[in-house]
Amino acid sequence: MKIQGFWTRKRKQPSPSSPKRKSKQKNYIPPLVNWHPQALQVLDWCVTFSTVILLLLMLLTRFPGMELLGIGPNWLLIWVVAWSVKRSALEGAVAGVVLGLLQDAMTAPHPTHALGLGVVGLITGLLQKQRFIQEDFISIALIVFGMSLLTETIFALQLIFVGDSAGADLPVRNPEYIWTYYQRIALASAILSSLWAPVVYFPLNRWWQKLKLAAQVTATKF
Repeated sequence: MKIQGFWTRKRKQPSPSSPKRKSKQKNYIPPLVNWHPQALQVLDWCVTFSTVILLLLMLLTRFPGMELLGIGPNWLLIWVVAWSVKRSALEGAVAGVVLGLLQDAMTAPHPTHALGLGVVGLITGLLQKQRFIQEDFISIALIVFGMSLLTETIFALQLIFVGDSAGADLPVRNPEYIWTYYQRIALASAILSSLWAPVVYFPLNRWWQKLKLAAQVTATKF
């Protein structure tokens, strides 16, 4: 007969009252490939509209590190470039005009922002069609930098030849004063917009790529 000493350790037997529970995570949102094509389209519209509204609100705010000489990034310009990179010139121009009109509604309709953003969407779509650009950090930053200079130039030309109020008989502005002022604005806006372009471009581009692949898969199912 063996007597168990006090120095021996007793093996703990698992109690039947505490079985191991397997944690199963339930995915309540089905993958995009299981969505109906019309539901995918509605989801894409909602995401696109939400990003536009968010960027419109960011135009009114100035966060630390997002300001240079009192100028912030041109968020709508970055969105137009991100939209037009993988679309036709017509789609880019229409998106630019629409976003420009929205910006006019929040600021002032004269001079208009629709002209500059429409030209940006048109040129970006043409560049992508000719395969002159690549989808990397440097290419997108350079496109945003150049297009920001272009939009500020178009805006300055409107101030020179049109004025800042519709229907008013204003004399032609002094070009020397306008160019001196808008050189600083254009350079500051171009630098900030090109630096912040990946923050807007890459999440949107990734979302549109996933949505395009999901649409191709669902097209064969439904």
